[in-house]
Amino acid sequence: MSKIGVGIIGTGGIAQGQHMPAYARLSDQVQIVAVADINEESARAAAEKFNVPHVYTDFREMLKRDDIHAVSVATPNFLHKEATIAALEAGKHVLCEKPLARNAQEAREMVQSARRANRILQVALQWRFTGIGQFLHKYIQEEGNLGDIYYARAHALRRRGIPGWGVFIDKEKQGGGPLIDIGVHILDATLWLMGYPKPVSAFGATYAKFGHRPDVVGLMGQWDHTRFTVEDFAVGLIRLENGATVTLESSFCANIGEDEFNTLILGDKGGVFANPIGSPSVRIFTEHNRTLYNVEPANIPNVNSYHAEVEHFIDAIQNNKPSPVPGEHGFYLNAIMDAIYESSETGREVVIDTSL
Repeated sequence: MSKIGVGIIGTGGIAQGQHMPAYARLSDQVQIVAVADINEESARAAAEKFNVPHVYTDFREMLKRDDIHAVSVATPNFLHKEATIAALEAGKHVLCEKPLARNAQEAREMVQSARRANRILQVALQWRFTGIGQFLHKYIQEEGNLGDIYYARAHALRRRGIPGWGVFIDKEKQGGGPLIDIGVHILDATLWLMGYPKPVSAFGATYAKFGHRPDVVGLMGQWDHTRFTVEDFAVGLIRLENGATVTLESSFCANIGEDEFNTLILGDKGGVFANPIGSPSVRIFTEHNRTLYNVEPANIPNVNSYHAEVEHFIDAIQNNKPSPVPGEHGFYLNAIMDAIYESSETGREVVIDTSL
């Protein structure tokens, strides 16, 4: 294979802002052959911007091309399953935007399809490829510096951050609110740093205290409060198969002092606090010779994580490597979020089915 031919399904902001520039940087290895979007104007604009020769309004027609070996699925969540499975069945490798699907059953079918097709299914959870993520994974998982990890606390909280565009407030199309949109990022990062033990159950609650109101300021654009059908705050307690637990909080809107995106991970040898939107970005807590230490690494590299996730995707295709972010992990995340949503409705802890 000389160059890997890539197709783009969905040409909105995430495609033009992140996926396509990342592929364009790899022009010695990759060619973007075609784009597909039901909005022909958007598709043609993306094609012109990145010098892409072929434009489609039906992604299934695009997938018939033999010169396309891989695709990015950059559509709204409700279209992930259909586009991903169609691409896998056409023999293409897939990089699918997060979350993998609207719910666990859709994600399960996508993973099963990837296994049948023997193709890579990578979930676009780019935090893993940040300098912070790479440093901490080595420090925790490869070097074992935290010892036995038994608890983590993950926050993805916005003070006033309900998106004023797209379908982020539409449960039918999105699958949920902040839990499934931004909570998925910090939950994946946390579980990845913990070694990704399988979830076994979850208890949680969701609230909609702001989204239906016309009197709340929108710092990410003013949304249509009459169409708001998702939660604006979610909290969950997740039990893992190794006995560890994770608490998760996620909000589009909450009366807090500032936005938060961080995780605290505790082990019997040490703890870490990762805070990529604040300073210091990493703090390490440990004890040596009966003396307590707070350590702040000074030279963590700054990495464009969107570019890095595409580079890892292409490398996995070229060198027959496993998926850098396996579809199975995306499925676990969807299963956890399903359980939190169900628990919020029933008031009970929900057992999580991770069978594939």
